Order: sequence, then C-alpha cells, then structure tokens
Amino acid sequence: MSLSIRNQIAGTVTAVTTGEAMATVKVRLEGGQDITAAITAEAVKDLGIAEGSSVKALVKATEVALATAAVEGISIRNQLAGTVSDIATGGAMASVKVDVNGGGLTAAITKDAVEALGLAAGSSVVALIKSTEISLATA
Repeated sequence: MSLSIRNQIAGTVTAVTTGEAMATVKVRLEGGQDITAAITAEAVKDLGIAEGSSVKALVKATEVALATAAVEGISIRNQLAGTVSDIATGGAMASVKVDVNGGGLTAAITKDAVEALGLAAGSSVVALIKSTEISLATA
C-alpha cells in the first residue's frame, strides 16, 4: 500500500501498555531515539503489536512542530533532536526536512515560523510530535 504520509520511520516496539480503549506503544527508532504512540487497544490486537515487533511510525508533516531546543513543562512526550537538512518555502508555508537519528522527518510549518526561529540548513532543532498523532504500521 502506498501512502501520502511522508514521515515513515522504522523501529522496534519496546513496550505496550494497554488500557480499556487505548494503548501506549513505545518504539525504539533505528537511530536509538524513543517515541511513544497512543493508538487504540483494538489496533494493537488487530496488528499483533507486541514487544519486539517491527513497526513503522507514521506522522503527517502537519503534525510535526519544531523548536530550537528541548521544551520542558509540556505534555508532548515525543521530542526528537535533529538537524535541518532542507527548507522549501512558499508564500505562506514551508516544508522543513529534518535529519533525526533513525530517519528523516518533514515538518509543514508557516513561513513566519521559519523566519522567527531563524531556521536554515544545518540548524539544530527538536521535532515535537503528540503521541496521539503517531500511527503505527506493521510489515
């Protein structure tokens, strides 16, 4: 199946915590960084997700926020350090490519945000992704 979601990072499930309706799935990316996905308990069962499972974390570019440093005092659990590799700027929006250990991410942010943060190729950034915005795919 082909997907329009550009952000697809491979990893291995390290833990699954299941509640009545929802589950949190911790994934170690190939580069060693950890992320958490919050998906339905039904999806965990249907996809056969368990510790040791190989998965791909899928995130829409519009769900990736960028900061110039790690952010404290925030509920967003997923903070992936990386380096800006490319920026394509349009009239209002920009597509920012970020190299993170274990893969690459694209963030769709406003042109104003790129300018306000002083982003350019080589800039250090932290990609922020809510766990509820990460989907998981199995092979």
